[in-house]
Amino acid sequence: MNVESIRFCDRSVDLDLYKLQALLNKSAFWAVDRKIEDLKVAIDRSEPVVSAWDEDKLVGFARATSDGIYRATIWDVVIDGDYQRLGLGRKLVETVLAHSCMQRVEKIYLSTTHQQSFYERLGFVVNSSTTMRLDRG
Repeated sequence: MNVESIRFCDRSVDLDLYKLQALLNKSAFWAVDRKIEDLKVAIDRSEPVVSAWDEDKLVGFARATSDGIYRATIWDVVIDGDYQRLGLGRKLVETVLAHSCMQRVEKIYLSTTHQQSFYERLGFVVNSSTTMRLDRG
């Protein structure tokens, strides 16, 4: 596999939601069975939306939401299992962080179940003081 041939795209209009749904079902235990119409709403309300492609195959995805100044959250970082451990996850997150709408943000958050050490290598720190949540579903 030629990692140099993987292209990253930050245009959400180029994203095929059926390919995204398949990627999430295959490689993201926390996002299995998301509905196409719900994915569309999430994508429409996120910026940046970054995808990684091996020719026409979607192999990676991440998105963020932000007020553009004070706070942002990175969501749904996923790399196809067949493409993991090649540096694509790092490049995906770095592409999100480098996007113009993330440049002035003071604090960037994310949640992860098993990948704390991966994100720590990217400069994130464990933050136990803001782990509150309201479940509505």
